[in-house]
Amino acid sequence: MGTKYAPRPSLGRDYSKIPADARPAAVLILLYWHEGQWWLPLTLRRGDLPDHGGQVSFPGGAIEAGETSREAAIREFCEELGVEHFRPQILGRLSSIYIQRSRFRVDPWVAVVKERPTMCPQPCEVAEVLEVPLNHLLDPQNFGSHTREYHGQAYEAPHFTFGQHRIWGATCLILGEFVTLVEEFLLEKSAAD
Repeated sequence: MGTKYAPRPSLGRDYSKIPADARPAAVLILLYWHEGQWWLPLTLRRGDLPDHGGQVSFPGGAIEAGETSREAAIREFCEELGVEHFRPQILGRLSSIYIQRSRFRVDPWVAVVKERPTMCPQPCEVAEVLEVPLNHLLDPQNFGSHTREYHGQAYEAPHFTFGQHRIWGATCLILGEFVTLVEEFLLEKSAAD
């Protein structure tokens, strides 16, 4: 995945190369209309969680036996954020990615609801819910990078900023594909008008 949202250099990581024994997981990118604009919720994971603790992520998790990735994305969203009576309109699925550190293959689903859902996040998983305006993600001033280490080697990790948070790693990569699609849609729309 040679995009501006992927780590540079890759240091051998290929998010698009998914091994057969990868652990299946799904996340939900939910757009909701609130106070005259579109928003999407992200979660700050508790720091003591074994997988990606302390990082900003989409609500989601492992796919259970007998359910589709789409069903898992919705179920995990409801469980993590304590949302009830939730019937989002699914818009589609983004590219699956492989997260080497946790061995997850993640299927990102995009959905929309007409109004902000009531969220009561699970304290055992979620330290904080970040409700991010879509316009914030579309503003290039809120995108940058920072230096991190992987197996003792330095690399540039692209990130979106939101308040004091950096949204990097797999979440940045997924958001990057989503933002690119939104930008393409808005360009086509303005060209048609």
